[in-house]
Amino acid sequence: MTHIQFTPFTAPIRVAVIGYGLAGRVFHAPLVAGVPGLELACICSSKPEAVQKDWPQVRVVPTPEAAFADPAIDLVVIATSNASHHALARAALLAGKHVVVDKPCTVTLAETEDLLAVARQQNRVLTVYQNRRFDGDFLLLQQVLASGKLGRITHFESHFDRFRHVVPGKWREQDIPGSDLWLDLGAHLVDQALQLFGVPDDLSLDVARQRENTQTNDYFHAQLRYGSSHPGLRVVLHASSCVTSSGPRFAVHGTGGSFTKFGLDTQEDALKAGGRPQLGALGDWGADPLTGQLVHHAAAGLVTEATPDVAGNYLQYYAGLRDYLQGKAAAAPVTPQQVYQVMAMLGRGEQSVKKAAFVPTGDLR
Repeated sequence: MTHIQFTPFTAPIRVAVIGYGLAGRVFHAPLVAGVPGLELACICSSKPEAVQKDWPQVRVVPTPEAAFADPAIDLVVIATSNASHHALARAALLAGKHVVVDKPCTVTLAETEDLLAVARQQNRVLTVYQNRRFDGDFLLLQQVLASGKLGRITHFESHFDRFRHVVPGKWREQDIPGSDLWLDLGAHLVDQALQLFGVPDDLSLDVARQRENTQTNDYFHAQLRYGSSHPGLRVVLHASSCVTSSGPRFAVHGTGGSFTKFGLDTQEDALKAGGRPQLGALGDWGADPLTGQLVHHAAAGLVTEATPDVAGNYLQYYAGLRDYLQGKAAAAPVTPQQVYQVMAMLGRGEQSVKKAAFVPTGDLR
C-alpha cells in the first residue's frame, strides 16, 4: 500500500461522530472524549435531544454533509449501519477529512478498495475501528504466546458466543446487506487471528440461521489452515447467538502446553452502563475478574499456573490514531493493508459458503 503524506496536527484534532446509535453512543463518543489531543466537536444525529443529554457541550448536526462541510472538523468517525459506510466514508474523504470507519469497513471488498484508493488520492487516513485488539484477554493471550511456554502453536480456537434468543427489531437482525454475523463479529475474530498468525493458506466457512424468526445468519464456524509459516496450525473462529453456557473465549494448544481463557472483556458492558474512561486516569478500567489458565511442560513435568490480569484499554486505539495524525507514530493502529486483508478474508469466507469448500487465501499476504 502506498504511504500517504499529510501535514501532522499540532493543535487538538477536532472529531465528528456520524451516527448516535450503539456504535456512536457507546464505542466512539466516550472514547474520543477520553483521549487528550482529541476533541469531540460534533455529533450527527436525528435525535439531538439524546445527544445533548449526554454531551451538552457538543454541537449536533442533522446531516453528515453538515459535518463534512465544516472546515473545523479534522477527523470523521463513521458509526452508522454497515451498508452506509462506503458512501459516507467516501464523501468524508473527498471533503478532505481523515476517516475512521466502524468495522466492517464496508459490505464488499470492492467498496473497501475504492475507499482505500480515494484515501490515497486525497492523502487522507482511512482506518477501521478494531477495538478488540485492546481486549484484556487478547492482550493477555499475546503475552502468553510471546513467553514461548506453549511451544509451536498447533491449534487455536476463538469463540464469541452469546445468548440472544429473542430477535430484536434492529438493522443488524434484518435481511439487508451488511447484517450478517460473519461481517459483524467475524470482522473482530478474523482481525485478531491475522494479528496473531498472519494470513492463512485457505479457509472454509459455515453459516446458519438458528433462531426462530431470524432474518439473517446468527451462527458461523470458520476454519483457517496454515502451512509453511505455522506448520500444522489449525485455527477455528466461531460465534453463535444460541449459547447459554459459553466455553472458553480462547483455547490455544501447542507443542509445549495449553492456554484457556473464559469470559468476555468487561469494557463493552462498562461503556453501555455509561462509563467514560479517561486516558491517564483509568483506575480499574478494563480489569478482568477471570484469570486464564496456562498448563505447560517443565523439567518436573506439567505445570499449571494462573495467568496475571491484563487490563483492556479501548482508548489505546484512539490514542494510537492521535499519535499517527500528530506525526509521532509510524502507522495508524489499523493500517491500509490490514483494512484490506480483513475485508478480503471476509469476502473469501462468503465465497466458501457458496462453494461449500475451502477457498485459497495465501495470495492476500
